[in-house]
Amino acid sequence: MLGFIFGFNARLGRLQYFLASLAFGFLLMVLGFGIIGHAYQKALSFNQLAGPALVIAGLFILGTFMLNCMRIRDIGWDPVVVVVGWIAFQIIDSLIAHKVPAWSLGGLATGTVIGAFVNFGTGLILLFWPSGYATDDAPPLPRDADERSDSDWRKAADNRIARVASGQFGGRGQ
Repeated sequence: MLGFIFGFNARLGRLQYFLASLAFGFLLMVLGFGIIGHAYQKALSFNQLAGPALVIAGLFILGTFMLNCMRIRDIGWDPVVVVVGWIAFQIIDSLIAHKVPAWSLGGLATGTVIGAFVNFGTGLILLFWPSGYATDDAPPLPRDADERSDSDWRKAADNRIARVASGQFGGRGQ
């Protein structure tokens, strides 16, 4: 069930991922500007905007997570393993940046240069890595010259069908 909700079992190609990311970013930008415009007209305080801002942040996190999981599945990797590994790396990277400030990027950044390169590489992989094949969409493997020909395979299949039709299925004759 969670596989369909979070997109673990869905596949999203390179172009679809790129266009969906742009559309998703545009949608969140429109929502953000709408909330800011509403707050400006009504002169709302920051505390009154916390709820809608958290909703937009939650939508951003969930939508980005789903898009990335679908793209990772399309590449042919297991999103459960890849995403958990990426999250673990991010936690370790931020802990290192916190414990050793000389290695951090400084300012408001909570990571190191290595973490920034890993995130950049992950973004490039998601955008440019070719799609993998689903098990039923995979092209047939080329046959070697020393293997049986197609007519041999047909004869073997016909023999198998004949054995099943005559009641010799599974080696149990009558």
